[in-house]
Amino acid sequence: MFPGYASQASRVKGTEMAKARDLEAKLWKALKSDMTVMLGLVGVDNGHARPMTAQIEKGRRAVWFFTSRDNSLVGRLSKQSRAVATFASKGHDLFATIHGQLRVDNDRAVIDRLWNRFVAAWFEGGKDDPKLTLLRFDPDNAEVWLDASSIFAGIKMLLGVDPKESFKDKVGVVSLKSRGKRPARTRRIPERPAARAARRQGRRRPS
Repeated sequence: MFPGYASQASRVKGTEMAKARDLEAKLWKALKSDMTVMLGLVGVDNGHARPMTAQIEKGRRAVWFFTSRDNSLVGRLSKQSRAVATFASKGHDLFATIHGQLRVDNDRAVIDRLWNRFVAAWFEGGKDDPKLTLLRFDPDNAEVWLDASSIFAGIKMLLGVDPKESFKDKVGVVSLKSRGKRPARTRRIPERPAARAARRQGRRRPS
């Protein structure tokens, strides 16, 4: 591989990674703010989804839902089921389809952290209500769209500019899996013989 090509490929990859990080950050921010998603199980009940209120803890990637054990979604859950959530922000400036694993996880510590007056209103027995069920959704990927139907798109069309060119940077698939602290692996490009000889020649001091 030629050094110039490698440099260009690295720049393109860096741009794509920056775009994915930006879309992911916007998704988490919108989810934390607007909270309502349509949640359903993959391949179950014809993919029927129901509105659920998502709760997200700062610095954690799991999405939590308080519900009742009488919820048909809970009744159809296996030990760990594939699920899909669809989301639209209140301002309609971000849309997403999120895929991941869904399971029951009545972790009392999480219930204590996420409990609030809006949740309490649904459970007469409080945190010990026998019907209370906490669902944990571990997303692994999402497709995110940012709204491009603004007046600027119309202006670009009047000027003869294709708005799809700018819109391509407003949609993408992002990974939502937890990231470890292991540093990213880099691939070392073998040095060409001519370049190696020139480098060695440059190191030699003049006589």
